[in-house]
Amino acid sequence: MADKSQKEIAAGLSRLLADTYAVYLKTHGYHWNVRGPNFGSLHALFMTHYTEMWAAIDLIAERIRALGEYAPQGYGAFGQLSHIKDGDPSKSANEMLQELAADHATLVATAKAAREGADDVTASLIDARVEAHEKHAWMLNVSIG
Repeated sequence: MADKSQKEIAAGLSRLLADTYAVYLKTHGYHWNVRGPNFGSLHALFMTHYTEMWAAIDLIAERIRALGEYAPQGYGAFGQLSHIKDGDPSKSANEMLQELAADHATLVATAKAAREGADDVTASLIDARVEAHEKHAWMLNVSIG
């Protein structure tokens, strides 16, 4: 480890895991509930995003375990760690897009905070998450009508 202990790095990854899981759940819910003239394209976009995040959740949790800590599990644990609020299925498509774009910006900030002092393997994982969430935010922002 560079500057931080494995325990501190794992704690940052736990926050990233919780935020990622919360955005995954919100994106999946918006996939089910989006409506309007862009339903088809947004339904598919949301599916692409939540599928990508689903795979990342496992990688983050496994990295926490590789650092010798337990990965948080369950809605209660995630709720205590996450900065992401639950989605509202009654929102318009544009409101969903705006909210998800902001959530991905939060994920980028959470990931960058977790990266400070991380070893090369953990930093590489986090860099990939930053890249993915920046791309998701861009795709959501350009879809806003």
